[in-house]
Amino acid sequence: MDTTFLLFIGLLFGAVMLLVWGAASAWQAHRSPEAGRVERRLRDIIGGDARASDVTIVKERRLSANPELDRVLRRLPAIGRLDRMLVQAGARYLAERLLLLCAGGFVLGLVLASLAGLPGLAVLACAFGAAGLPLLNLVRARQARLEKFERQLPDALDMMSRALRAGHAFPTALKLVCDETAAPLGEEFKTAFDEVNFGVAMGDALNNLAQRVPSMDLQYFVVAVLIQRETGGNLTELLASISSIVRGRQKLAGQVRVLSAEGRMSAWVLCLLPFGAGAMMYAANPEMMGMLVTESGGRKMLGAAALMMVLGVLAIRKIVRIRL
Repeated sequence: MDTTFLLFIGLLFGAVMLLVWGAASAWQAHRSPEAGRVERRLRDIIGGDARASDVTIVKERRLSANPELDRVLRRLPAIGRLDRMLVQAGARYLAERLLLLCAGGFVLGLVLASLAGLPGLAVLACAFGAAGLPLLNLVRARQARLEKFERQLPDALDMMSRALRAGHAFPTALKLVCDETAAPLGEEFKTAFDEVNFGVAMGDALNNLAQRVPSMDLQYFVVAVLIQRETGGNLTELLASISSIVRGRQKLAGQVRVLSAEGRMSAWVLCLLPFGAGAMMYAANPEMMGMLVTESGGRKMLGAAALMMVLGVLAIRKIVRIRL
């Protein structure tokens, strides 16, 4: 594939990204009155032309170490959701690095697919697939951190229940969990405890904790504590009951994973078997298998096979994935 075509693909990709960025920025400016309302209220309070960045007291997470690049990244669509995924995955880097990794993967996939002599659509598919690898790794890290958090939660609730039974206050029990529990649960509870120490209401701190960690078990805990603070009751028994419920759900989820292991293994076999068989056939007769790439009919057959494989994987995933 010549250099002109590669340059055209790169320019086309940049143009599409700029178009999406401009459309999203215009839509947000037109449909979101929150920024204008906040600016007017600030102007009424302090007088004159006020900029929100000069008077805000809310700590904002940075998207880049460079202030100019940070302001540019904040205009990108869905950048807030991407940054929230970084926080939930416990990543120690900013969104700037993730976007650079995605761009580097796109360029690398484009170059390697072009050097392999693949057709145009296959080159684009490889490029976008390589660009999505950092996102896939982030999703896996987020899921692993969430699973570890949920495994630690019952023991933390039991610890808080014993601390309350011993006569400690709820914030003290929260601090005990921060000191005695490893990451990620200890880190998240420590953030909530620090917010309370800095003057944030306990309800708001617990709601922020539930937003940072999208766990159904944690939401049970937060809702129960908030209701108890409004209506009263024995919080010690309440935490013990929630801990027992969470352990029961985890035990049931483990049984479901065991019973659905055969279906997941079947999905892996069905996905990998065509590639293994194709590699063996290519090693035995390269000319015959090469027709699937060089001929238009062969490329259509490959596309139809890939589509059916994707549909099959989605169907098996829907069957074996049971929500409790």
